Amino acid sequence: MEFRLTEERRMLQDSLRRFLAESVTPARIAATTDDAAGHDPDLWRRLTDLGLPGAMVSEARGGFGGDGFDLMVVFEELGRAGLPTPLLDSAVLAGGLLAETGRDDLLARVIEGQVIAFAHAEPGSRYDLSRVATRAQRRADGWHVAGHKAVVHAAPAAEALIVSARTGGAVADEDGLSLFLVPRDAVTMRDYPLQGGGRAAEVHVDATLPADALLMPEGTALAAIERAQARATAAQCAEALGLMEAIKTLTVDYLRTRKQFGQPIGKFQALQHRMADVLIEIEQARSAVINLCGHMDAERPLRERHVSATKNLVGRAARLVVEESIQMHGGIGMTRDYALGHLAKRLTMVDHRFGDADFHLERFVALGAA
Repeated sequence: MEFRLTEERRMLQDSLRRFLAESVTPARIAATTDDAAGHDPDLWRRLTDLGLPGAMVSEARGGFGGDGFDLMVVFEELGRAGLPTPLLDSAVLAGGLLAETGRDDLLARVIEGQVIAFAHAEPGSRYDLSRVATRAQRRADGWHVAGHKAVVHAAPAAEALIVSARTGGAVADEDGLSLFLVPRDAVTMRDYPLQGGGRAAEVHVDATLPADALLMPEGTALAAIERAQARATAAQCAEALGLMEAIKTLTVDYLRTRKQFGQPIGKFQALQHRMADVLIEIEQARSAVINLCGHMDAERPLRERHVSATKNLVGRAARLVVEESIQMHGGIGMTRDYALGHLAKRLTMVDHRFGDADFHLERFVALGAA
């Protein structure tokens, strides 16, 4: 496995880091959550001009990246800035599914910056990808899709949604899932802000769609969803790594400048030990994310074991980094006007998407025993 960035990835990393450092402020981040779309439209347009959606898609499908390390480079920098964007939901999740359906016309829209959300999770499904109650029936005038999708990230900004629905089998069967393209005006939404920034929605579907709305028939959809979620999990872990690096920088600076008893508190041995634990956990998380991104194209059993191992480790490391950084900052770490508050909340919420640390520990054991 090659650990060094290619020249192209290093250029992308440098340009993205400079752009985010110049453009993103705590006040601007706070405004994105209050915006109806859940992100800053102007910043999103400029990020699209930089080519970020295209970096999530392979050259064969009209992009210029798509590898695991492309995900890592981009999302680590977004994590450093703490910026909510629809990139993960539109370009990684929905884009990954569209690449497998062969709908390059829709994928081109995603690369151009249009947002397509993926509506899959439902109330009570937890992290089980096969537990889908939404139903689709074939009728003379097309497909009738009806159901309720929960916590659909980026839905308020989406022009269309990819909706999973059951065309056969019982609620938890692994067979019988299909994917449909549903226009925004065919669903009703109740949107709300997310704790770590951005917005999501409860989505209710009860619509008749044309026959060509079927993107992927039953038999292949569940495997495609699992592959897309593996890539999204890698991106989420890379973002968590960037968040941890940003929190580390803030904490180290604070320990150097905050004085107690006439000297910087960073000279106190107890705080030095706690900071050393944080640094060790971040380096372990980095190694795990690199390992996962290097196995994105591996066969399913190996890939999914790396997914669960990394998500478990990153979840545990994120909790320690958040707790220790706030403890070492004191009360200022909880204020909205200070950057740490937002970064800590966003990092905390990373553990609750695509399976938390406990879920992935059990999944890793089960995959190993299979």
